[in-house]
Amino acid sequence: MPDSSYHNNDHRRELDEWRGKIDAIDRQLAALLCERLRYAGNISAVKSRIGESVLQPEREKEVLGNVMAMVETPLMVPALEHIYHCILNESRQFQQEWKDDRQSYSSR
Repeated sequence: MPDSSYHNNDHRRELDEWRGKIDAIDRQLAALLCERLRYAGNISAVKSRIGESVLQPEREKEVLGNVMAMVETPLMVPALEHIYHCILNESRQFQQEWKDDRQSYSSR
């Protein structure tokens, strides 16, 4: 009869390995999201100079379409859509805050 604690330890090790991989991805994602926000700040500056609004629905649809083209399986679609709606909302808010901060700084 196999020792269940032995198999349980194997499963624990496997679980730890998968979690380690996710931790590594999270570190990469955090760095990439910070870089994305820096770029969003630069975009906000350009939009201000050319008189465009922060909200660009057509561009957001394009970004979402680009992301959805990368989906590996239909099961991932709802989660990735939700994640990217959150990223786009936060990016838009960051751009607005960046713009507001720059305007208040220049009016001093």
